[in-house]
Amino acid sequence: MNVTQREATTSREREVQLIGRARGGDRIALRELVDLHKDRLFAFIWRMVRDHHEAEDICQDAFLKAFASLDTFSTEYRFSTWLFTIGYRVCLNRLRRKRPFSGDLDFSAMAAEGGASPSATLESEEAGRVRASIWSAVDRLSPPQRATILLFYRNDFGCQEIARVLQLPLATVKSHLHRARARLRELLEALPDQDWSNFRNLSERAG
Repeated sequence: MNVTQREATTSREREVQLIGRARGGDRIALRELVDLHKDRLFAFIWRMVRDHHEAEDICQDAFLKAFASLDTFSTEYRFSTWLFTIGYRVCLNRLRRKRPFSGDLDFSAMAAEGGASPSATLESEEAGRVRASIWSAVDRLSPPQRATILLFYRNDFGCQEIARVLQLPLATVKSHLHRARARLRELLEALPDQDWSNFRNLSERAG
């Protein structure tokens, strides 16, 4: 077992211990679970709703719902997968009440802020324009489509985990990611005064 595997095992064991204590009403354990996951959950929800106060409210609601039904959680899965599933459902309900959305496939984004991407080879000012164009495209997706992209590229969720969070078939998630990359290239290459040739190589990550 290598260092990364040992760290992952230790992290999982620690999480299971925290959940056991939290089920017994340990407030410190509850707080530790919040601290472990709040930043990633907030970043995901904020990208979905684009409103700071609403994202905070949704995150709080997600944690309350998770803790209220903690006895139903199976430690066979990662707590983050279960928490993101609850957060996504709350988020989707809020978005549906605010405005209808189309289920038509219109994927258009794949790269993440930070992290490895072709934009990292560009000058910083141009890289900023690249990211702005990418996230503008992401924001045009329907909520389920946007969630698929964010979970895969920003949160490092595998396709199987995304399928559980979004309650979609695995084949649908893979299709979303494949067609998203194609749509991304199509939209970005249509923009003036940009060389998007490096993005042609970003094609096989989802498998």
